[in-house]
Amino acid sequence: MLRNQSVALIRHERIETTVARAKELRPFVERIISIAKRSLSSPAGDTHHVTARRRVAADLADREVVTKLFDTIAPRYVDRPGGYTRMYRLGHRRGDAADLATVELVGSEYDPSLADKGAEGGGEDKPKKKTMGDRLRGALGGRRKDAAADGKGGRVDARGAGKKVTTPRKAGGS
Repeated sequence: MLRNQSVALIRHERIETTVARAKELRPFVERIISIAKRSLSSPAGDTHHVTARRRVAADLADREVVTKLFDTIAPRYVDRPGGYTRMYRLGHRRGDAADLATVELVGSEYDPSLADKGAEGGGEDKPKKKTMGDRLRGALGGRRKDAAADGKGGRVDARGAGKKVTTPRKAGGS
């Protein structure tokens, strides 16, 4: 389990898991990152680099993740003496009330506002996506979003007549 979670953490740089698993995962991943970081300071012809890759590859089953660790993640922490991961507690899981936590690599903080601007390219306002409910209402000819179309401010169906919804929300009750 630790190997799979460490592969996911290095690949995505952030995972969500239970607090107990996160506490077990942190020292495991930090040891792997320390091994990769120490290999970067070895001379060019030294065999320490190859040995370090083999030690890390024994714990991580994915070659692409090992490559990413040595090429991008370990150089990020050359000047850092330790503490490569961060854990945030998220609260309780809905199904079994287990304590949840997010484990992320330090320096790879996700900022959704920056990600949206980077994806758009220029900060332009893109049109709002239709939700599943909007698409279903449009296909079935249900009520429109703009309730003020009839001038009364009430619900309006596709035929234009005001219509009161009398169906109960839950079966067996009103």
